[in-house]
Amino acid sequence: MVFRFARCGLLARAALVLAAPAGVVSAGVVTLASVPSLQAADTLTPAVATALRDAQTALASHAYDRARQAVDQAAAVSGLSAYDDYVITQMRAAVATQAGDTATAIAAYEKLMASSRTPVSARNQMLMSEATMAYTAKNYAAASSAISRYLKVAGPNPQMQLLLVQSLYLQRDYTGVLRVVAPMVAADVAAGHKPGESILQMQAASAVALKDADTASQAYAMLARYYGKKEYWALLLHELVTRTAIPDTLQLDVYRIRMAAGDSLQARDYMDMVEIALQQHLPQLASDLMAQGYAAGVLGTGAEAPRQARLRAMAEKAAAERKAASAADEQAALAQSGGDALFLVGYNAVLSGQAEHGLALMRQAITKGVSDPAVATLHLGLAQLQANQPKEAAATFEHITGKGPVRDIAQLWLLRLAQGQSAH
Repeated sequence: MVFRFARCGLLARAALVLAAPAGVVSAGVVTLASVPSLQAADTLTPAVATALRDAQTALASHAYDRARQAVDQAAAVSGLSAYDDYVITQMRAAVATQAGDTATAIAAYEKLMASSRTPVSARNQMLMSEATMAYTAKNYAAASSAISRYLKVAGPNPQMQLLLVQSLYLQRDYTGVLRVVAPMVAADVAAGHKPGESILQMQAASAVALKDADTASQAYAMLARYYGKKEYWALLLHELVTRTAIPDTLQLDVYRIRMAAGDSLQARDYMDMVEIALQQHLPQLASDLMAQGYAAGVLGTGAEAPRQARLRAMAEKAAAERKAASAADEQAALAQSGGDALFLVGYNAVLSGQAEHGLALMRQAITKGVSDPAVATLHLGLAQLQANQPKEAAATFEHITGKGPVRDIAQLWLLRLAQGQSAH
């Protein structure tokens, strides 16, 4: 008696139903009928066919031990053909998968994928199944390996990419998370798609664990940009404020973006801002900040009110003196070989209400050459905001690239502008 199994025979009824882990879309249902590439002359040895029928019956009744025994009985038949071995391995995979025996199922899948009988599409399905089973069994290293292989041969798949990041993150392979996520996010942005929120969250958390402040800030900025939640802004500002690498020259810029983002500032913060502005020879900005502190009701009350009044008077006097000397300062700055003094003259002109003239001087100074082009570009953008030119300011901020606090501050301003809030 000859036994021949067609695609819709015994194996078609042995489905491998894979349970998806929480928060992960299932890889789907893989039926063994879709897996083998059967040849017309392939037949099963009678004893093998009988044992596999018994295995199928037991599997349908969820009698997994009996199903395993039947598969082992089929494998013990002497003189197995290559086809016998292939079909036995398929049934072993089916039984192991439904029984939750991940190790045996994966071993069977690996054997099937190595066979020339298995078409490429079926191999890809098996890799998906293998990865999902390994993840469910919390064998994240095996899951990462299977997903990486799948993505290499099958190409991008959002569900599998998310599962890969989760697998790496749960292994605490934070370096691996950053390595894998960066090109995923870049590809989404380039295609005009919104990067996945959970992927960005894991990128940020991994960067924090690795003390990579730049990457963490960029991830939080993406989260704030695409998902707009208050907690992401809070994390962004916290990351910026607590970063030890921010130089003193940027402390005023940190305060200003905090103000624009609606962060709560205390009287000591306003006093600190004003003192830094005076030290940076920006007396009009210092005077404006004092006025904002009084308008907000933060300054002018309590035991510190007299000191605050004295500082306000000092700032106003310095601003008036600077404005009176602006023409002479401009001539002296134009005569210098570098552009730092001219940039300062232009910035003060913008702050004093001479927007177009001041912006022209600032651009001329940058062309002439300044000591820190990135900071100068940031301040040019802030001056454009002061001049009520938000579109021009956004374009200026976009020119600040690379890594570091200057870029991070510029990115925060871009976020505020994107949300229609161009606070000065």
